[in-house]
Amino acid sequence: MSTRTAAPTRREQILKEAARLFAERGFHGVGVDEIGAAVGISGPGLYRHFAGKDAMLAELLVGISERLLSGGRLRVEESAADPEVLLAALIDGHIDFALDDRPLITLHDRELDRLRDSDRKLVRQLQRQYVELWVAAVRDLHPEVAESEARAAVHAVFGLLNSTPHLGSYGGGLPGRAATETLLRRLAHGAFASLAN
Repeated sequence: MSTRTAAPTRREQILKEAARLFAERGFHGVGVDEIGAAVGISGPGLYRHFAGKDAMLAELLVGISERLLSGGRLRVEESAADPEVLLAALIDGHIDFALDDRPLITLHDRELDRLRDSDRKLVRQLQRQYVELWVAAVRDLHPEVAESEARAAVHAVFGLLNSTPHLGSYGGGLPGRAATETLLRRLAHGAFASLAN
């Protein structure tokens, strides 16, 4: 049985290239013509898929927040109430995001304030729910830890994992996906294990 994933839709291709270009040059540094050229259609042809750049940005940032939350909820269901299994699965899922969607991390850091208020509030709401999944997992594993400390630890680990867009900035680039994944996993588990000390 084939496990091959379906080819990305035109809309998905547009979003991927928009994320890459926005991350490289900033939201205002990219025109619709450039995004269109990156996917082989005219700039005006993009308007068949999106109302404009603002709509692309909103779909990118709301979309990744929704995807992280739904993935986190799925990991909660699959963990069979084992907090160690759950925390490991949450870490692995976030590492995949941090390595595979680096432009979206950059985009979030730089451009979140450009979203309409309603979209920005939705992103923040989804992110809070995602954080709370992690906080619950950490407290189930370390019940002696105060909720505020668990939450601070979760945010610190997010900062660590979401640093991937900067890892290649100082020459040499990433050491390779597998090596980086192993390093990030070890660091994240070490950070949470330190709560027990």
